[in-house]
Amino acid sequence: MNWFNHHRHHHGPEHVSQCASPSAPPEWTPAVERSNTYGLLNEASDESYEKAQEFCERYPVESSALLPSQTLSDIANDGCLEWRIQIDNSSHVSVNPGKGGLSRISSRADCPDTCLLSNLPIVAGQYHFPNDGGVYYEITVHKMTDPTKGGVIAIGTACRPYPAWRLPGWNRLSAGLHLDDFHKFFEDSEGGRPCFPGSPPLTSVVGHTIGCGYSFQTGTMFFTIDGQRLPDAFTGIYLQDRREIDVYAAVGVSGECEVSVNFGGTYFQWLEGNEWRWKVDRQVRKLVDDVGEQEELPAYSGY
Repeated sequence: MNWFNHHRHHHGPEHVSQCASPSAPPEWTPAVERSNTYGLLNEASDESYEKAQEFCERYPVESSALLPSQTLSDIANDGCLEWRIQIDNSSHVSVNPGKGGLSRISSRADCPDTCLLSNLPIVAGQYHFPNDGGVYYEITVHKMTDPTKGGVIAIGTACRPYPAWRLPGWNRLSAGLHLDDFHKFFEDSEGGRPCFPGSPPLTSVVGHTIGCGYSFQTGTMFFTIDGQRLPDAFTGIYLQDRREIDVYAAVGVSGECEVSVNFGGTYFQWLEGNEWRWKVDRQVRKLVDDVGEQEELPAYSGY
């Protein structure tokens, strides 16, 4: 039995209610997710929290915007290869392009909590949200400092501007899965909620591929590990303000890490993500006002 089935079916006794009769079948109840005041291994400082609160009060979320005509032309020609991770004046982190449109992130041993966003939105408010599918991207971990020594990698989403010294999921309109303890966060500045109440599914994330997906219809965010979809992490996020905001892919690092980010230029391990309905460039093919037009398939091969 692999790790996914093990964690999927072995919930532990706390999720089974007491039965009136010993011969009656057990009555299953939903698992209760407990919020944590602190993460299992790493916590940000009070100064970091307060500084981020001040940042968010001073700088409002950017409104959704149309993409430049040249960017749309480039997307029409190259599709998802136009998406990549950006870096903003950090001496602790570098981002280099790789084969197949991959962004390769490298951080130093003294790197503090750092959040990096995609250059283009993966959920763009001015564009049509199809009724099926959504958006999806993956990261592959090549190196990460031992979490007990401060190593963290996080994957998720955020809106601009986002405090660069905060990991995804800690502040406004941001969601993330943190790979040091497999806690999930949505606008949660405390310890998040465990994705696996028993124990983390991997003793080490190095060499593994983690994916992040968002469903347009339900506002559901989910994650994958090595091509296997995990139970939904959040439902209904971004729906209320979706037309007014742009949402970007967000990758967080702390300590010495190496991770590559794939927006679809290279084949995804989650097989369904390779279908057109999960491609990041699909959404920006049509404006909200053009919903009556037939959707066109791209004229490129993303692999």
